[in-house]
Amino acid sequence: MADQLSGRKLRGFASMDPAKRRAIASMGGKAVQATGKAHRFNTEEAREAGRKGGTVAAARGTAHRFNSEEAREAGRKGGKRRKTDSQV
Repeated sequence: MADQLSGRKLRGFASMDPAKRRAIASMGGKAVQATGKAHRFNTEEAREAGRKGGTVAAARGTAHRFNSEEAREAGRKGGKRRKTDSQV
């Protein structure tokens, strides 16, 4: 299998199908959680990280500006998605 952009042969993770890559990544995430070495954002850290990301995106001009209706719709979709993901 060759990379479509560079024409080089793919190796390692790049040659695996996406489902297999996700499964391996999931195992790594579970392992680091089990050892207690994973970083868990508290509310304040998460808020600060989101603020920094938003500031950078706004400076680049890549940030999407939601109107209140779009924000409500995005939140509704996220809530539905989370509910279905947790039921699987």
